[in-house]
Amino acid sequence: MLMKALQWWFILILIASGCTKATREQIDMKRDPHSFSNPDEARVTHLQWKAKIDFETKTIYAIATWTIDRSGNSEKIIFDTNDLHVEKVTLDNDSSPKYQLEKVDSILGQALSVTLGPNTKTVSITYKTSPKGEALQWLSPQQAGSQSPFLFTQSQAILARSWVPCQDSPSIRFTYEAEVTVPNHLLALMSAANPTEKNERGVYEFKMQQPIPSYLLALAVGDISFKAISDRSGVYAEPSLVDTAAWEFADMEKMIAGAEELYGDYRWEQYDVIVLPPSFPFGGMENPRLTFATPTILSGDRSLTSLIAHELAHSWSGNLVTNANWNDFWLNEGFTVYFEHRIMEKLYGKDYSEMLAMLALQELRKTIDDLKAKNEYEDTKLKLNLEGRNPDEGVTDIAYNKGYFFLRSIEEKYGRDKFDGFVKDYFNENAFQAMDTERFVDYLKRYYQTKYSISIADESINSWIFTEGLPADCPKPVSERFEKVDQLIADWKTNAGRLDHNKTGQWSTHEWLHFLRNLPSSLTISEMEQLDTFGQFTASGNAEILTAWLTLAIRYNYSKGNDRLEDFLIHTGRRKFLNPLYNELVKTSDGRERARRIYQKARPNYHFVATNTFDKLLN
Repeated sequence: MLMKALQWWFILILIASGCTKATREQIDMKRDPHSFSNPDEARVTHLQWKAKIDFETKTIYAIATWTIDRSGNSEKIIFDTNDLHVEKVTLDNDSSPKYQLEKVDSILGQALSVTLGPNTKTVSITYKTSPKGEALQWLSPQQAGSQSPFLFTQSQAILARSWVPCQDSPSIRFTYEAEVTVPNHLLALMSAANPTEKNERGVYEFKMQQPIPSYLLALAVGDISFKAISDRSGVYAEPSLVDTAAWEFADMEKMIAGAEELYGDYRWEQYDVIVLPPSFPFGGMENPRLTFATPTILSGDRSLTSLIAHELAHSWSGNLVTNANWNDFWLNEGFTVYFEHRIMEKLYGKDYSEMLAMLALQELRKTIDDLKAKNEYEDTKLKLNLEGRNPDEGVTDIAYNKGYFFLRSIEEKYGRDKFDGFVKDYFNENAFQAMDTERFVDYLKRYYQTKYSISIADESINSWIFTEGLPADCPKPVSERFEKVDQLIADWKTNAGRLDHNKTGQWSTHEWLHFLRNLPSSLTISEMEQLDTFGQFTASGNAEILTAWLTLAIRYNYSKGNDRLEDFLIHTGRRKFLNPLYNELVKTSDGRERARRIYQKARPNYHFVATNTFDKLLN
C-alpha cells in the first residue's frame, strides 16, 4: 500500500509540474489524424534540402536528407507525400533500402514507408514535384504582374508534403538547412535566414536554427528587392512596390518592441515581410522570419496593418507554442488575435483596438449563423473534429474570433494583469512545443489556482471550448468611434437621405466597414447610387471596403458595380474576399451562371487553397 501511495504521489507531482519533457513528448506523439507519420517510433529532427527550381517545367528537383531520432528498435519511418515522384531513397551509405509508397488517400496523399537499418541515422529522398503540386503557385510574368515569373508556397495546413516529403504534423519539429538554385535573375527566400540581394550564380543557402513544424516551411522565388525598416526588420517586394510597402509597414519595429514588452523576447532574430502577388490566398502566413503577405493590405493609409500585427503575434502563438494537430487550431489563432489586438491597443489606443474587436464580433456572429444554416453547427465549437476531412475546413472565424473572445473573457473576469502573467509564462514554459486543448485547459486551471488561488469552473471553460455557438457572457466591445458611425446611419434613415461628408473626413477603414455592414437591410437602386456617390465605393482601391460594397452591389442588383466586380475577382486571390462575393452570387440562378463565367477566367490566377474551395461551390 505504501508503494502504491508513493507511486500515485509521484504521478501527481508530474501532473502538477505540467511542463516536464515526458509530458510534452506524450502530447507530441499523440496520433495526428492528418498525418501518416509514426513519430512514436521514428521522427525527423533535421532537414538538409538541396533543390533546383525549374520554371519551364514548373518542377522542383530536390534531395531531402532527414536526420532521424528512433525509439528503441523501430524498424521503419513513415513520411507524408502528395503527388511527388520519388526517384530513390538511401539510408546513410545504403543505396538500396526497402521502401514503399502506399495507396493514395484523396485528402492525405500517400505514405512513404522506409525500412531502417540497425544503425540508420539519415534518410535521403531524391524526388521531383508535380507541376500541379498543391502547395506550389507557379505564376507567369503576366499572372505575377511582373517582367519575371514567380513561385511561392503555402504549406499550411497539410500541403508541405506536396513539395517536400516530410512528417507533416504540427507536433513534429525540425531544424533545416537548404541550398536552392534558381534562374540567376531571380532571388530565392525561405522561412530562414535570408539574403537581401541577388547573386550572379542564382544559388542561395539558408539555415533555420530554431525547430519548426512542416507547415512553416516556405519558399518564394521572383524578381524581389529588399528595404530595411530597422536593424531586425524589413520588407521584400517587387522592385516597383518595395518603397510603397516599406512606407505602409513603417511601424513594424514598434510592433515588435511592443509585443516584446507584453509577452517576452522575440525568439527568431529577424522579422521580415514579403508582399506576394495578388494570387496569394490568405491575408498573411506567419512563416518564421519571413511573413508572407497579400498586396491587398497596401491601403495607402496604414489602416490595414493589423494584419502585420497578427502575423507578428504568431511568432509567439503558433510558431513558438503550436497546436498539436488541426483539431486544436484555435490555440494558434485565438491567442494570435488576442495578441494582435493588444499590440494595436498599445500602438494606437484602446478605441482603435475596440473597433477591431467589434468588427471581429460582427464577423463571428455571421460565421456562426452561416454554419448553422448549413447544418454545420458542430463546427462552431473551438475544439474541432476534422478527422476524415480536409483541415482547411477549420479555417473559419470560430478559431480566430471565438478563440479571441474566450481568452478576453478570462482577462475581463479575473483581471488583465493576471492574464498577462499567465500568457507570458504560457509562451515561455511551452516554447518550441506542441499544445493540445485538453492540456491547455489543465495548464490554465492549474496556473490560476496555484498562482492566484482562483478556481476556474469547468462549466465556464466548456461553454466556450466544447459547446456550439457563443456563450451568453461573451465580452461586448464598445467603440465611441463606431457610435458616431451608427449616428450617421440613423440620421441618413430619418433625414431624407442626407449624408454629411464633414463627419467622415477622418474615418479609417474600420469605420467605413462598420458603416457598410450596418446599412438598412433593404436598399433601392437610387439609395445605392447615392451611397456610391457619397463614398466612391465602386472606385475604391481598398480591398476590404470594396468587398463589403460589392457584396451589397450583388445583393441589390447594382449594375454599376458589375465591371469592377469581375475585374476584382479575376485579379484577387485572397480567399477572405472571394468567399463573400462568390457566395452572394450563387444565391440566385442568374448569379450562379455569372459566377461560373467569371470563375472560368479567374481560376488560373488562384492558388490551390482557393480553387479547392470554389470548385466545390461552383461545380
